[in-house]
Amino acid sequence: MNMPNDLQAPNEELRAAMLAVGEAACAAATSLARASTAAKNGALMAAAKALEEREKTILAANARDVKAARTEGNDDAFIDRLTLTAKAVDEMAAGLRQIATLPDPVGAITDLTYRPSGIQVGKMRVPLGVVAIIYESRPDVTADAGGLCLKAGNACILRGGSEAMHSNLAIAACLAEGLKEAGLPAAAIQLVETTDRAAVGELITMEGHIDVIVPRGGKGLIERISKDARVPVIKHLDGVCHVYVDASADVAMAVRIADNAKTQRYGTCNTMETLLVDRHIASAFLPEIGKVYAAKGVEMRGCAETRKYLPESKLASEDDWYAEYLAPIIAIRVVAGLDEAMAHIATFGSQHTDAIVTGNFAHAQRFLREVDSASVMVNASTRFADGFEFGLGAEIGISTNKLHARGPVGLEGLTSLKWVVLGDGHVRG
Repeated sequence: MNMPNDLQAPNEELRAAMLAVGEAACAAATSLARASTAAKNGALMAAAKALEEREKTILAANARDVKAARTEGNDDAFIDRLTLTAKAVDEMAAGLRQIATLPDPVGAITDLTYRPSGIQVGKMRVPLGVVAIIYESRPDVTADAGGLCLKAGNACILRGGSEAMHSNLAIAACLAEGLKEAGLPAAAIQLVETTDRAAVGELITMEGHIDVIVPRGGKGLIERISKDARVPVIKHLDGVCHVYVDASADVAMAVRIADNAKTQRYGTCNTMETLLVDRHIASAFLPEIGKVYAAKGVEMRGCAETRKYLPESKLASEDDWYAEYLAPIIAIRVVAGLDEAMAHIATFGSQHTDAIVTGNFAHAQRFLREVDSASVMVNASTRFADGFEFGLGAEIGISTNKLHARGPVGLEGLTSLKWVVLGDGHVRG
């Protein structure tokens, strides 16, 4: 679709174009709501095949985007999120196939019970309708979001960042091929092809055409959308994730987890940003993890007590406890025990993902119950907070909302429930 490229105020041509996208999505959503599971799965499998067959085309398009991003001076974390590899394309295809193997939530009736009146009352899962995903940098979101929305019976409108436009177009073409082969409407997955930022302003106010907005990107983007949207938003603002090493932790296990949680990938929202260490294990643990971080070029910023064991670390400021670095930087704090660790997480965390490394069952249970985050883990890396790793096939995003969906949002998070009543001529007395 051809749209204006003005980066400032919206105009009537843009508004009309976005309304046309919304109207097409609404019509497609009606068709998808009644589409068979076989048709949806067929589209997903065909799209996965297309991704594999067009791998070279996708990687060439991505190379154009990466080259332009480097020329514009973007940092390493940004480039990391933007870059695709052959493995990443394979994972996108695998994600679509996994979604196809998952049970179709649409139309499932649960909790069906008889009432004293003789009627049966239960709940049925239904699509949300039209989902708009607004995202930056990460072109794999195009495949994940399109696939999940399709299986859940939703039409989706994808608005990626201009920095990934070539990549997104190449991936969206594979999704379009899947829809075509399955005989599903082309408007079921639409990629907005304008780089005009005003398009976002239009999308988030299209109450009659869009049922939910999912923003995926930097804090500034998500704050703006949350503030201005007239449509419900599924979101998280920050990924200030913690690992707490309890006094009873196995040191080797703690080193392995703290290493992976921080260094397996720096630019993701489930990467650990703050490491909390019980005072009673600090002398055994900190020098060991310090060696690992130093060898990998991770800058350490610690409290005064941390610096007794890691003198090479910089003195942390209070701002460091709030920081989502998305970079090879780690904040480290020694705490008096479990209560102080959980208090720190409650004060400085973002309710995204937090983990405890412990050999104490009671401490593990308290951490699971009392830490108010979307994902809480025992003896595992925070990097597992991911839709694919959770068995969702993929994720449309991470939610720290407490209503509707929380944590990685997969198929169930993209559906709603309605009450259904089954009777046989019953009337109320």
